[in-house]
Amino acid sequence: MPLFSALPLKQGLYNPAQEHDACGVAMVATLNKVATHEIVQKGLIALRNLEHRGASGAEVNSGDGAGILIRVPDAFYQEVVEFELGAAGSYATGIAFLGGDFSGKERISEIAEEEGLKILGWRKLPTNSKSLGKTALSVMPNFEQIFVTAKDNALNLALERKAFCFRKRVEHELPIYFPSLSSRTIVYKGMLTTGQLEEFFPDLSDPRLVSPLALVHSRFSTNTFPSWPLAHPYRYIAHNGEINTVKGNRNWMAARETLLASTLIPGEISRLFPIVDPNGSDSASLDEVLELLYLSGRSLPHAMLMMIPEAWENHASISEIRRDFYQFHASLMEPWDGPACVTFTDGKQIGAVLDRNGLRPSRYWVTKDGLVVLASEVGVLDIAQDRIARKGRLQPGRMFLVDIDEGRIIEDDEIKDELANGAPYSDWLHAGLIKLEDLPAREHIVYPHSSVVRRQRAFGYTEEELRIIIAPMAKSGGEPLGSMGTDTPIAALSSKHRLLFDYFAQLFAQVTNPPLDAIREELVTSLGGSIGPEHNLLDPGPASCRQISLPFPVIDNDELAKIIHVNADGDHPGFITHIVRGLFPIAGGGESLAERLVEIRNEVSDAIEEGARLIVLSDRDGDAENAPIPSLLLTAAVHHHLIREKTRTKVGLVVESGDVREVHHVALLVGFGAAAVNPYLAMESAEDLVLQGVITGIAPEKAVRNLIKALGKGVLKVMSKMGISTIASYTGAQVFEAIGLSQEVIDEYFVGATSRLGGVGLEVIAEETIRRHHVAYPPGGEIPGAPRLTIGGEYQWRREGEPHLFNPETVFLLQHSTKNKRYDIFKKYTEKVDDQSRNLMTLRGLFAFKEGLRKPIPIDEVEPITEILKRFSTGAMSYGSISKEAHENLAIAMNRIGGKSNTGEGGEDADRFLPMANGDSKRSAIKQVASGRFGVTSEYLVNSDDIQIKMAQGAKPGEGGQLPGNKVYPWIAKVRHSTPGVGLISPPPHHDIYSIEDLAQLIHDLKNANKEARIHVKLVAEVGVGTVAAGVSKAHADVVLISGHDGGTGASPLTSLKHAGAPWELGLAETQQTLILNGLRDRIVVQADGQMKTGRDVVIAALLGAEEFGFATAPLVVSGCVMMRVCHLDTCPVGVATQNPELRKKFTGKPEFVETFFEYIAQEVREILASLGFKRLEDAVGQVEALETKAAVDHWKASGLDLAPLLAFPNV
Repeated sequence: MPLFSALPLKQGLYNPAQEHDACGVAMVATLNKVATHEIVQKGLIALRNLEHRGASGAEVNSGDGAGILIRVPDAFYQEVVEFELGAAGSYATGIAFLGGDFSGKERISEIAEEEGLKILGWRKLPTNSKSLGKTALSVMPNFEQIFVTAKDNALNLALERKAFCFRKRVEHELPIYFPSLSSRTIVYKGMLTTGQLEEFFPDLSDPRLVSPLALVHSRFSTNTFPSWPLAHPYRYIAHNGEINTVKGNRNWMAARETLLASTLIPGEISRLFPIVDPNGSDSASLDEVLELLYLSGRSLPHAMLMMIPEAWENHASISEIRRDFYQFHASLMEPWDGPACVTFTDGKQIGAVLDRNGLRPSRYWVTKDGLVVLASEVGVLDIAQDRIARKGRLQPGRMFLVDIDEGRIIEDDEIKDELANGAPYSDWLHAGLIKLEDLPAREHIVYPHSSVVRRQRAFGYTEEELRIIIAPMAKSGGEPLGSMGTDTPIAALSSKHRLLFDYFAQLFAQVTNPPLDAIREELVTSLGGSIGPEHNLLDPGPASCRQISLPFPVIDNDELAKIIHVNADGDHPGFITHIVRGLFPIAGGGESLAERLVEIRNEVSDAIEEGARLIVLSDRDGDAENAPIPSLLLTAAVHHHLIREKTRTKVGLVVESGDVREVHHVALLVGFGAAAVNPYLAMESAEDLVLQGVITGIAPEKAVRNLIKALGKGVLKVMSKMGISTIASYTGAQVFEAIGLSQEVIDEYFVGATSRLGGVGLEVIAEETIRRHHVAYPPGGEIPGAPRLTIGGEYQWRREGEPHLFNPETVFLLQHSTKNKRYDIFKKYTEKVDDQSRNLMTLRGLFAFKEGLRKPIPIDEVEPITEILKRFSTGAMSYGSISKEAHENLAIAMNRIGGKSNTGEGGEDADRFLPMANGDSKRSAIKQVASGRFGVTSEYLVNSDDIQIKMAQGAKPGEGGQLPGNKVYPWIAKVRHSTPGVGLISPPPHHDIYSIEDLAQLIHDLKNANKEARIHVKLVAEVGVGTVAAGVSKAHADVVLISGHDGGTGASPLTSLKHAGAPWELGLAETQQTLILNGLRDRIVVQADGQMKTGRDVVIAALLGAEEFGFATAPLVVSGCVMMRVCHLDTCPVGVATQNPELRKKFTGKPEFVETFFEYIAQEVREILASLGFKRLEDAVGQVEALETKAAVDHWKASGLDLAPLLAFPNV
């Protein structure tokens, strides 16, 4: 557990590493070159006015954190300490957080001596804890202030560097934390509310405590666990954002450590490793790297711009010299990417820089008498308008800087031009950087059809993939769309051999940080990168940028040949390429795969030792005895091996792979360390499709370029889901969750990735690879007449393909039972679905109800159907994605039974707000507010029982809703307040919600718009959704909805349909556990949805913690949907998902069918509750002890799954 923190240990599905915070920040400074107590007081007033940006949990008097950073008040300390200090600047001081039984002062003195320092003394810091809540008090440290001086009388930065080395060593060795230790600045902070800070630290009220600057911060955490060190400011920064790429940034910093050397930092730098604490917050990690860059010789603005550069790549008007400055530094370090306004100071200068997207807005004011204020809000200080000399907002990528000693504001252009001219960056860049397009062309090889087909079979290609994935990308240069949700098994439960890529799900931003709008914000994104060795981060020079620049992470076969032969003519010495043959002998199975990976890792290490600087991981040239190692396993294995050896930054990794054919595959390889990906077989397949006449109208080379374009655009969209702007930041960032991989595999090859349920090991990965390989190389020889490729069936149901929960049989049984009111047929439908589920298609299928826990009761004692029906709602299907008839049909049915229908994000015709003549109502009880705000008006909001804020959607989390232009008929445009025929895409983020406090503000506004309505927040299951749900509760939402990854949609890129998000069982269980741990469970209603089809699904969801339940696809099927999966084409043959007036005439659904469906679900719920001994559904909520996992899952893949974390009860 972290020091002075009550963060729980990892348990069940809760992981403290997933906690987030977002905050308010302000800086106050004077241009008058005079330190005053007034500045400190103004900082504290600004902090108190940021109270709404902070939060408290179950106790109002235990805050999430507040703090202030000021210049060291020398005169004050001279008066209050009882020992001699020396002149200002000759000593460093800092507050120490100590445990009550701390006994390490003697060792601290020894380390000080070793570092050339002398301890002048300790001061018992006055504190007043009367107003603190018991939570904050429970882990409150003791506070003492240390004063040290240099034995050689070093001053200024020389003293700062000695203090840095001393502090690092002390914190590594002893249970102590220093918020700061400096001759220039001091930090007062703690687990306090904004109003408690001054009262808690009496120093801050003393008029002798003076400073020319103050940096303040108010923290909003997603949890209620106190943690004193996590309050801001840190030693140099305070920020109100989130670093989305921090996992990769930490990995890269760890890998760079062997290259680090500095003549300015005294002694052997390795004694200070790790520079970045892997268990710290993202803010702490940013601060630690900034500190290193600053103390090793760069100015604070220089170091800041290295880590958070502006969007220079596509900036048309940026000067060439400034562009070269940024490009040079891009070869030294990847950006620390994410929405953040980072304020910083070293006591001499104070400033702020805004992220390249401008997603954490800040504003500044300068008064005529020299007061400077910058804050994340307007109004932190009351300043009369006639006093203001200048005001403005900090723009994306811009820096605001005040030089205290010079008494002036240094403008952004002056800062950047001075830095850009500070070294011959242009000369270094042009001498060192090699452009891929400038390398000589190599011969292009076209492979015969028979060769392409054999390799397609070896890598598991299906006819469906060629038709639905590769052909559309090669033809149009865009990612293919699909519709409806995915109802096939996750990879770990599939009986088919699945690619290793399928065991990973993309993570995405929701609430605590926004996904990016890759369409509107294209200018600030970049897919360009470089490949090659890095050099000493602390000693820039001409060799630092000796790399090959790549415009795209996907390269074709000819470009790969250029890289392999980069130094063929001796023009580029130092670029030695080593090709690894990524094959393993199939005879030994998993054992031989493991042995081969060890051999390859040793081979790569030897190659680096011998001078190789480019490693190509290739799976070409497999044969009957040797199969290709899955490229993701090969890449991650080498990447993490080199990080462990600290040689990763000496080489660039290129992957030449035959198993890559989707956007998700490329994204994973880049996310696990590849600088460039050559999906050679996908490209050869695209060429072959043209040569075989399947794709017409384009040349083979154009098909390949289109494929590269589609893959690149798709990767950009995947990056954007996580709020990452540049491929450099995304490389190695590992923003994925493994679902169904064993911890052994994760720890060995995918270090740091999340895998919560265990799963398959190397033996199964090898077995799946070998099964694929046997399709191309049958052990008994080719079978005459065998199909050239398997059919697939992943995206559309096929008899021989991957099974679907909704198939012709289950669709028929459901429709037949509800139309004819045949509960006996309905039971056949649910038995079929539940059997399929139990036959390893869903996680809930692996659960069984535990017998004997309670005595079964007669069904008559169970609450009536009418009570259960109130807990049901239909999913958010918009008017536009489905027809008027289908939309109104659902609303009428739900109003009749006392449930709720959901408008979706397309608005609702005002005519529906009035009751019908027969007494029915077409008004949807739940009104959705999505990022596009389509159809959202005051009238719309007041005509609701619930208002749902859609932060994410199960079918495509991290992306906005999409309605193709061919479905935007005039009547749709009228309701949505848009233009007929123009396609509508909601932006991925709400452009007024960039943080959890922004969400709290929208919740507040909506509650004022309709005081009677419950406010929902819709989230999608992923690792960490529980902590987000806790934050949503603290933001005063009434309901949180956890949607599964398998939710339906009217239109979505296929990559998102299949590869983003997690099953609702995981998200729901994590939410329940996290809310209980935080003491917040009774504050909020939890709802779940995503492919719910039976009463069994409902009861399992209740036992895992849900109180309400959403159904979408099943009611549509009841209304006539036949799962053609062509919703996005406006060609639905049964009038459900179309606006075409002729097709709408074919709609045959009736409200009665939907009513019957829900009544039958409720009846089945009653039967199960009776068997379990529960009288009410409410009694079953969260009773996980009534579930058990199947004693033995007899399956070659699923047997490794550990579902115990789903059923864990928090240790509170």
